[in-house]
Amino acid sequence: MLPEICLALAMVGITAYAVLGSADFGAGFWDLTAGGARRGGRVRGMVQHAMSPVWEANHVWLIFVLVVVWTAFPVAFGSIFSTLSIPLFLAALGIIFRGAAFALRGQAGTIREARVLGALFASSSVLIPFCLGAAIGGIASGRVPVGNATGDVWSSWLNPTSVLIGVLGVVTGAHLAAVFLAADSRRAGQEDLVHAFRTRALGSGVLAGALALAGLLVVRSDARALFDGLTSGAGLACVLVSGAAGVGTLVLVARGRHEPARFVAAVSVAAIVAGWAFAQRPYLLPPELTLDEAAAPDATLAAVLAGLGIGAVILVPSLWLLYRLVLRGVLDQRFEPLDQRFTTLDKDERR
Repeated sequence: MLPEICLALAMVGITAYAVLGSADFGAGFWDLTAGGARRGGRVRGMVQHAMSPVWEANHVWLIFVLVVVWTAFPVAFGSIFSTLSIPLFLAALGIIFRGAAFALRGQAGTIREARVLGALFASSSVLIPFCLGAAIGGIASGRVPVGNATGDVWSSWLNPTSVLIGVLGVVTGAHLAAVFLAADSRRAGQEDLVHAFRTRALGSGVLAGALALAGLLVVRSDARALFDGLTSGAGLACVLVSGAAGVGTLVLVARGRHEPARFVAAVSVAAIVAGWAFAQRPYLLPPELTLDEAAAPDATLAAVLAGLGIGAVILVPSLWLLYRLVLRGVLDQRFEPLDQRFTTLDKDERR
């Protein structure tokens, strides 16, 4: 029972990071594709406006998952981080550079500095979800054997299933971000950006759905055990819930109901994460290591749960209050296009 509880908590953390962290990464994708400094200034300004209160807090879920897996399932943790060292290192590097660039961009002294920092922020926002998705694909497709660096360090994450999940991670994050940013734009009274992000949300949502459907054919040929798990039993139920929630999100966005669309979009992502867990059970590292075999001794698991319980007394109310204040607009700052503060400087430089 203890291993199942620890795994359930880890999956909660993965789900939270897949929703909140992915939305942050997706915002970086729209920053990357916004256009030139002037044309994309309003889009980038809204990204800065929406992310500023929460971007650091969202990484709490990644730390939570790492701590749970490291202590509760040490054999699986060592196997994953040794075989998948390259994509996980790239993702960690991207998180560092992305955070630094986002924090410093608002303090840039010239438009040139802002462009360099913005490019670093945006490109890292695409690299991170792709690498994390590719790592998940390596695990789900059975390419991470038990042991220290016993799997191939390249083919474990550069394979059809991993590339598919990596691309889906980027597109899904972009979709979540567009849904969230449309709601944030309405709260900020920027109706032109509401329309812009609504269009992005609809387009990226359709693309994500098409990729998911086409991806089933890829998974069927490359990772048959995973395909069978996703098309039967609880795995299939989760896939159907995810698909229905995805369609529901598009309907809500099209009707301009952006606040409820946030939560329905989150359900879509949560359902597919749960489907992954159900599809590969009873294995933690298919097809070798089961959950019970991977679990630490009961005393360790009990200590982990006790520590998490104590930490939750502080963490959960704090995060709940933060997200509640954000959704109510209490923490909103005045919206400003990101290039606006450099306009006068640019004119002076041209003279």
